[in-house]
Amino acid sequence: MRIAVDVMGGDNAPDAVIHGCINALDQIAGDDEIVMVGDRAVVEDVLRERGVKDDRLTIVHASEVIEMHESPVEAVRAKSESSLVKMMLLGSSRKTKDPVDVVISAGNTGACVSAATMYMKRLPGIHRPGIACTIPTFHGPVVVCDVGANPEPRASHLAQYALMAETYSELVLGIEKPRVAQMNIGAEEGKGTGITKEVRELIRGAPNMNYIGYIEGRDLFEGGADVVVTDGFVGNTMLKLAEGLAKSIFKALLHEVMNSDPALAMQMEPILKQMFKKNDYHEYGGAPLLGVNGGCVICHGSSESRTITNTIRNARESVSAHVNEAIVERIKLMEAKTMCGGAA
Repeated sequence: MRIAVDVMGGDNAPDAVIHGCINALDQIAGDDEIVMVGDRAVVEDVLRERGVKDDRLTIVHASEVIEMHESPVEAVRAKSESSLVKMMLLGSSRKTKDPVDVVISAGNTGACVSAATMYMKRLPGIHRPGIACTIPTFHGPVVVCDVGANPEPRASHLAQYALMAETYSELVLGIEKPRVAQMNIGAEEGKGTGITKEVRELIRGAPNMNYIGYIEGRDLFEGGADVVVTDGFVGNTMLKLAEGLAKSIFKALLHEVMNSDPALAMQMEPILKQMFKKNDYHEYGGAPLLGVNGGCVICHGSSESRTITNTIRNARESVSAHVNEAIVERIKLMEAKTMCGGAA
């Protein structure tokens, strides 16, 4: 398997990303290859400093970088020599003779979505790609889609997100017949906007989907659903709120215990670290951009080396699960049912 990584993307790039690629060598197979896309001189300097020489690490030079603050579409069009664009070209079988199986970036999220859509194109039948993030909870993982690719979706986009996220949950996370819910301001059917209710009817009409209705934000971590569908604005806000709240709670808990009983705090430290690890996004890596014609994983902008390493490992599993092929088949079934007027 060939895995391309944008080594210039992210707040901690390029060092953290390159180190993540190096550390991932222990996570990949002997015939796998990690293609590092970025400034060749910079990459070679880091490899030289680490004393790394491995045929599984190759470099594709890119002379430009799309910065985090740049306008996504404009930057993608203007910077054809950027690491992000060159990586996406490698991910498109139509643009290169030797494509990669999956691409990974911690750079500008909007630019990543734009470039993937522009160069890798969409899967047949898919209207808009969506980012599916796996959120760890006490009751098991929950896939939320979308978390930032499409802040103003149409009802048909959200219905397709439900289908794609359910497929990902089943094939990658191993959840049998995932329970699919819509994020809403209330669980009652009368609650929500017009588009919310329109999405509900579209999802209800999807063949073989285990749709359970609406879910409220407070129920996300209570095991109420395995897949939650929402727009990119709400999903991204919800995700970052959860990340910040988790860190705050762990810090407050440790502070209170330390002040009241330092000895107890020392005993609890390994337990708290293990709990934090289970809820740390760095351990889970990036989130797949579902709906593009190829493998694409988008990482948090503040990704560390371990984030990249874990993303490379998880990306291999996602590609091996043949998620895209399953999505295309399910989209065909949904379209066929729609054309038949909802007949079984």
